[in-house]
Formats: sequence, C-alpha cells, structure tokens
Amino acid sequence: QVQLVESGGGLVQAGGSLRLSCAASGRAFNQYAMGWFRQAPGKEREFVAAIGWATDLTYYLDSVEGRFTISRDNAQNTVYLEMNSLKPEDTAVYYCAADYDGLGTSLPSEYDYWGQGTQVTVSS
Repeated sequence: QVQLVESGGGLVQAGGSLRLSCAASGRAFNQYAMGWFRQAPGKEREFVAAIGWATDLTYYLDSVEGRFTISRDNAQNTVYLEMNSLKPEDTAVYYCAADYDGLGTSLPSEYDYWGQGTQVTVSS
C-alpha cells in the first residue's frame, strides 16, 4: 500500500514557475514508476510526465517537453515536477500516481495508486 500526497500547487502568472512535490508513504517507493497527470474542468485526465524506477528514464507529454522536468528522490520518497514557462492551458488539477514495477507509462490504467491532487492555475 502506498499513500501519495501532492503539494506545491497555486496561482501563478503566465511565464512563471511552480514546483510540485509528491510525498509517498509505504513500502518500496524505489520500486514504483511515478507519473504526473492533470485534469482540467470538463476534460479527461491527461498524462504529463513519468519516470521509471529502475532506469530513471523520463517521458513527457509533447506540449510540456522542455518546460517541465520530472525527478525523484528515493531517499526522501518524493517525486517532483518542476514546471517552467507556464501557460494558461497548463491550468488543471495535477495528480501523482505510482505504478509498481513499472517503467513509466502514459496509461492511467497502469497506475496502482493515486494522490488527491493539487490545483495549478495559470493566469494570462
């Protein structure tokens, strides 16, 4: 069992930056691939970024590539999403998710555990 708690969301102007954190409790965090997803009002949940557990390979949604960076600190049981050059279309609730023994995937159905989400609002 893994519990995930996101933090770091907020209101920022376009062009600004935020750093989201996802703290995990439970066992064997370093054996979970971790992902970030987002959901805007009236839209489906969308993959944003993922990082594997064995290789630390990273994967990104095309529209955030070069602006967002996912990273993990296994000693702190935490995964981060550094978001730069934010745009109004990045406004959404951001969720982190854990996929046991995963390599990092964009499919929400592959993830075993989810956090409650943190709101990110980017004003124009």
